[in-house]
Amino acid sequence: MRASPVLCFSPASSMIDLLFKGEESRLAPLPTPKQDRILAAIDVGTNSIHMAVVKVEPAIPAFTIIAREKATVRLGDREPQTGRLTPEAMERAIVALRRCQEIAKTLNAEEIVATATSAVREAPNGQTFLHEVEKELGLIIDLISGQEEARRIYLGVLSGMEFNNQPHVIIDIGGGSTELILGDGHEPRTLSSTKIGAVRLTAELVHTDPISNSEFNYLQAYVRGMLERSVEELSAQVQLGEQPRLVGTSGTIETLAAIHAREKLGLIPSPLNGYQFSLKDLREITNRLRKLNYSERAAIPGMSDRRSEIIVAGALILQEAMTLLGLEEITICERALREGIVVDWMLTHGLIEDRLRFRKLDMTLEGSVHISVGIGLNWERASSRHCMQLLGRQGRRLLWTKFKERIFNDSQYLLSHAANLEKALKESMVAAIG
Repeated sequence: MRASPVLCFSPASSMIDLLFKGEESRLAPLPTPKQDRILAAIDVGTNSIHMAVVKVEPAIPAFTIIAREKATVRLGDREPQTGRLTPEAMERAIVALRRCQEIAKTLNAEEIVATATSAVREAPNGQTFLHEVEKELGLIIDLISGQEEARRIYLGVLSGMEFNNQPHVIIDIGGGSTELILGDGHEPRTLSSTKIGAVRLTAELVHTDPISNSEFNYLQAYVRGMLERSVEELSAQVQLGEQPRLVGTSGTIETLAAIHAREKLGLIPSPLNGYQFSLKDLREITNRLRKLNYSERAAIPGMSDRRSEIIVAGALILQEAMTLLGLEEITICERALREGIVVDWMLTHGLIEDRLRFRKLDMTLEGSVHISVGIGLNWERASSRHCMQLLGRQGRRLLWTKFKERIFNDSQYLLSHAANLEKALKESMVAAIG
């Protein structure tokens, strides 16, 4: 599926610090090339295979998503007795990966970076599957650990949200595992991966439809017990007086956000990035979902057929995690492992030196319009026109004034890029006014 070009370090993000102590020793001492690069990043997950094709712009540095692809292949539907990947699931995955390769080739991607996670990691024949993919497609897939998965999720989220040096807890609920991360925009404080996921728990513990009270109660207790250690380790790294913000990523949490938004707003925001809902509302949604059978859940607007099979387990994981963490609200981030793969690639190729040098220009005009401006920003014309129309004439003048003040009073780095920013903003304003 082709996606409209958007800036990955978008107007909703910027000012991202990625200076990890552990990264310094492995950054390749390469000169930073100025030409753009096309890269495809593939996440071979337990539930789905996702790909993002991006244009990497080293001079900024940033990357633009130019296409996305997703296939629900359910590698996590393993043989119950042996835990082996089934021949059917492996074939579905190979078909999906071949499709990803074709899209990447069409878009002139110079490299495909692929990672496999929980399902392949744990299956006795996981390595056999990877060898078969390499044999049939010539595609080498990197099998990563749970902690490495969490680290790359952290990188992905940092590419889409500004942390302002404040602690954030990130939760990513996948098909086979749940990652919990604590970080403040610098080196992550904790990285954990727990073997509970929406596909895994549904296959192993849910055998009634709608789920019976006894199964639901057992599932709830099991999830809580599995999460306790990771939550305790994370909580121990929260300093006295800190109030972490909870960020949720990936399909299960985005689906719950979409359900909530449709109920509360009558529509699903696009993008969902930054959307928030409360633990109280989540409990109400989970309680309703548990009473519906598969076909009734599938009929919910925004719910895919395959997601409806596993959503009860996924919702319960999020509910219990929020309860254990003592956090009453969650914010959605649409960036996760795929984007983290891209950022990691940029790090290892020396395209990010110390940090992503983005500056943020914030103001509130005519209510609650927030504009962020990044170095070398190339706004998508439609987005810029919409923002400028919202600002109004007085707001546009104030934005331009504040912009000039910020640029010409800032560092030499900003001055060297002022022309790019001035051109981008003027073009946006001309497009909006014209």
